[in-house]
Amino acid sequence: MVLVANEPWLDDDEQKAWRSYLLMRKTLETHLARHLQREFGLSESDFEILVNLSESETGRMRAYELGEATQWEKSRMSHHLTRMEKRGLIRKEACEARYPEIVLTDEGLAAIKACAPVHAGRVREFFIDVLGKERVVALGEAAAEVVDAVDKHQRTDCPPEVRGCG
Repeated sequence: MVLVANEPWLDDDEQKAWRSYLLMRKTLETHLARHLQREFGLSESDFEILVNLSESETGRMRAYELGEATQWEKSRMSHHLTRMEKRGLIRKEACEARYPEIVLTDEGLAAIKACAPVHAGRVREFFIDVLGKERVVALGEAAAEVVDAVDKHQRTDCPPEVRGCG
């Protein structure tokens, strides 16, 4: 294993917090995704697309807008949208611009309406209620600061090939 001597290491408490965060995120995401799949036949990726479309004013978004919202690469977005279209959850509509508009179908809307309340209930049970109001607020503030730090890094000194979403 190659170690970079000039990089600051995490102390024991920092390492424990980081690893606990990773385990919590992975455990919660996996558990929620399994419920979506087994109860509603939706993948976590399906759910993410359906949420974005259902929250847009018109139930439609350009493919590149979905890519920005999900932080997915173009290839992943294209392949996944094709699979969702075959299942009737979305449809692609040509428009004057280069990329098609992605439209939430009646079937897609029905799917998100069926699973979203159940999913939100599980998020409440395993995350919101476990943490409590004060820690949820603190976590939200901390998360925003981390996202801002990453965004700043991407705009300033991050190599283009690392920035993603391309």
